[in-house]
Amino acid sequence: MSYEYFIAKRYFHSKRRTGFISLINYFSIAGVMIGVAALIIVLSVMNGFETEVRSRIIGFDAHILFRSYHDQSIENYQQYDDELANFEHVTAVSPYIKKKCIIFHGENADAFFIKGINKFTEVKVTDIENTIIYGELNLDTVYVEAGKPLPGLVIGKSLAMRLDLNLNDQVWLGAITNIKNLFMTSQPYVKAFRVAGYFETGLYEYDNIFGYISLENAQKLYRMPDQISGFEVTLDQMNLEVLSEVQEKMNKKFGYPYYAETWYERNSTLFSWMWIEKIAAFLVLCLIILVAAFNIISTLIMVVMEKKKEIGILKSIGSTSESIMKIFVYQGIISGTIGTILGCVIGYMLCWSQLKYQWFSLPSDIYFISSLPVEMKVFDFIMIAFAGIIICLLATLYPSWKAANLDPVQAIRYE
Repeated sequence: MSYEYFIAKRYFHSKRRTGFISLINYFSIAGVMIGVAALIIVLSVMNGFETEVRSRIIGFDAHILFRSYHDQSIENYQQYDDELANFEHVTAVSPYIKKKCIIFHGENADAFFIKGINKFTEVKVTDIENTIIYGELNLDTVYVEAGKPLPGLVIGKSLAMRLDLNLNDQVWLGAITNIKNLFMTSQPYVKAFRVAGYFETGLYEYDNIFGYISLENAQKLYRMPDQISGFEVTLDQMNLEVLSEVQEKMNKKFGYPYYAETWYERNSTLFSWMWIEKIAAFLVLCLIILVAAFNIISTLIMVVMEKKKEIGILKSIGSTSESIMKIFVYQGIISGTIGTILGCVIGYMLCWSQLKYQWFSLPSDIYFISSLPVEMKVFDFIMIAFAGIIICLLATLYPSWKAANLDPVQAIRYE
């Protein structure tokens, strides 16, 4: 142990004639602790929300969509199915048709997106089956006692509420195709369906504008025999490196007019904003640590004034200015390190308790989750701890420099 560190510890623990200075030092430690804990909690909650949103987006959409430019139909699509399934990391492939549609029910009518799917392969690439809250995922034929059997339709809860739809209600779907200009469209082909279930993803953008029918009925509705809009592809991993690798291989193999699009590209704006918000929260909450750092500055300045005689004696017996500076730098770092460690421990314990006991609940009828989501990341802890210690280190430089430049003769002249 260097003598500079030994003296710094003595100054840190000293109570004689410095009770008020020690009290300010404890407030500095508490400030750093609160700032670090707040940063850990806020960033962990933001990570939790990001993970929840990402899982729900991927649960509704696949990892990769393989389709053609300008949303042109893919003909003789069966030949592409096996080729896509043979790519490395690909675990499931499902064909789909996605088109604009008009739904009619009594006096109500609205436009939305209809998605034609193969029920048996769709459940392998998305979580649609787990999002059904009423009814069932029946896209074949729905039988009712007082009506004729009709093909099934599964519709988003928000859209169903807006159209006043109940289970087993009969609706009419009109295919919107060949839009030539704003005022004139071709006569839509209309087909009857029966509501078989509601789905709810928790994301209003999906629950309000989407419905599902079988792939065969979608081909009939849009007059697309042996044609689809594209393929949904799911991988064994969803990190961006693997996604980009598989996407690049698909684009290289098939080329124009086909292309592969990842889930991140389809939602890049949303996740970019989440990242910006996370950085902004980090910078704003660092101000709490910065306030605590000013307390460290004031504490060290008062210690320097209190220890003028001791500093003069140390310099008179051979201590260098660099050694004197180290003493006060060490003292400030001790305060910052203790506050940072306590903040990390408190932040971790609060996040862990929320994960285990979910003591902070949310109304599930308003939000798509029942409790505050939390996801702790090691990188966040390292980044926050590093920022806390660096801020505290910078706070020690001025008072340490002042102490190092004290004239020993002036310091002990009147002692």
